[in-house]
Amino acid sequence: MQIDKNKVKQRFARAKESYSEQAIAQQKICLYLSRLMAKYVSAPIDNMLEVGCGSGNLTRQMLLQYRPKHYFANDIYAEVEQFFQPTDPIEFCIGDIEQMPLPSHLTAVVSSSALQWVQDLEPLFARIQQALEPRGWLVFSSFAEQNLQEIKALTGHGLDYVSMASIKSRLDRQGFDVIHIEQKNMTLWFSHPLRVLKHLKATGVTASQGDFVWNKQKLQQFYDDYAEFSELDAEGNSQYALTYQPLYVIARKK
Repeated sequence: MQIDKNKVKQRFARAKESYSEQAIAQQKICLYLSRLMAKYVSAPIDNMLEVGCGSGNLTRQMLLQYRPKHYFANDIYAEVEQFFQPTDPIEFCIGDIEQMPLPSHLTAVVSSSALQWVQDLEPLFARIQQALEPRGWLVFSSFAEQNLQEIKALTGHGLDYVSMASIKSRLDRQGFDVIHIEQKNMTLWFSHPLRVLKHLKATGVTASQGDFVWNKQKLQQFYDDYAEFSELDAEGNSQYALTYQPLYVIARKK
């Protein structure tokens, strides 16, 4: 699927007020990534770049965990700056990470729940490798092939996620040792399929739907078909599943 970066920018900008409250999966992923990174990457980190800082869940973890001398926070839309304090030791790099120059002499590049929006990962991996100091770190979470599988099954729309094996081979080719790689399933449950859609809209994920337009008939069909992914809870009420499949990577420049 061709990713419309302008649409991604617009959808995330519109979701900025609701993202922090609704991005439950992304917050859990960020926390797990931070704890995983702590097992492999020791402080201090001099120069760190974050790709796709969003509302700052990973940013705050990294500032607390590593206290870098220089922290470069990238995102595609400038409105992310409102999530931070003027006193935060951050230099913002606003723009499309696939097009803009990267800071040099980096000790680590980190990213959580953002690289799935990159159109072509391998050239970005190559540029990150060049920007890193020898034995510098690339640590990120993205999403694997079964991410939001219910939505893709019912609508036919969604991102084309890259497999774990493909991520590893691309990193190998671009001069990284993959120290740790894993994927997990995380299921959120909702009381109605409409709440699933509201959750996705509130987190900006609808940017992957292309030109898909809902109408009354499509909505009702979606509600009916979602029964395939429902279960009864302890009180006998239907609960509707939404699957996230985060992918976690710890890699180091060779």
